[in-house]
Formats: sequence, C-alpha cells, structure tokens
Amino acid sequence: MKRFYYILIFIAFINFFNSEALAITSGSPVVVTEVHDGDTVSIRTKSLFGITLSIEKVRLIGIDAPEIKQEPWGRKAKRNLKKLINESGGVVYLEYDLDRRDRFGRILAYLWDKKGRMLNEKMLEDGYAVLYTIPPNVKHVSLLTDAQRKARQNKAGIWGKDGLKESPKDWRKENPR
Repeated sequence: MKRFYYILIFIAFINFFNSEALAITSGSPVVVTEVHDGDTVSIRTKSLFGITLSIEKVRLIGIDAPEIKQEPWGRKAKRNLKKLINESGGVVYLEYDLDRRDRFGRILAYLWDKKGRMLNEKMLEDGYAVLYTIPPNVKHVSLLTDAQRKARQNKAGIWGKDGLKESPKDWRKENPR
C-alpha cells in the first residue's frame, strides 16, 4: 500500500512539471524576475518551495517602448518599468485580452501593480512608450489612448523638448513585433 502512495505522489510530481506554463489565470499575482526593456518582462510561472522552475516572457499589450539601443530612451523606458514594478514589491497581476500569446510565443498581458495601477497605461502616461494596439487585443484602448494624449500634452518623456528623435514608425520597421 505504501508503494502505491509513492507512485501516486511521483505521478503528481511529474504532471506538475509537464503541465502548461500558462495555467496562470487573469488576476493571478506573479513575480517579475527580469525587466528586459520598456515593454517586456520575464515572470516566474512555476516554483517549488521558493525555487524557480519555469520562467516566461511577457509582452505588455497596447504599448511599444524604445529599444535598448535607442539611447537614451530605451534605457530610460526600461528603468521606468523596473521602478514601477519595484514599487509593487516585484509582484504584478496579469490581465489577458483575447490573444494570450504573440507570434514569438510571449505571453501578452496588461500588468497591474498592488496599488491597482495598470503599468501599460503608466508607461504611456510617463512618456516612456507609445500606443501600439494590435487587434483583437483592444480591451483597454481608450484608457491607453487617454494616457498617451496626457503624456503628449504634458510633454512627458519622449514627447518632451529633448525627446525621441525618430518616430515610433521608424523603430518598428527595425524591430517588427
């Protein structure tokens, strides 16, 4: 009988590691393990006793931030997103739209912090990203549009006097999403 229980535990353990990593539901808290740039992070999707077992990249829906090589704005965008995530203790909440993954296999999500702020919106409002919507993921398009309008009016970040010199369309040609 003991052997039977050990086999059941072993099977459950194996199933745990083979299950789909995107079992994270909308609204689930996740730990951000790395900020890659102003619109992409990595999150811990599986852990066991505090040990990270699986990491996935998440692309923030509705925004496009300058690439790291676009000095200084790529670095500034990354720093701003990192600051926003750190203010939430490194924990964010995912909200999905209709498409859950992009063509590169990254999770697509809106990120929310512990204060209830959408980080996608905050990046636009702070002037570190531009609006970039790809249907059918347009759930919060009006919120994001308002955030960008606010940033432009306030001349925040890339919209300021010393802002980004090339247009968002130019950087998308080099870095298709």
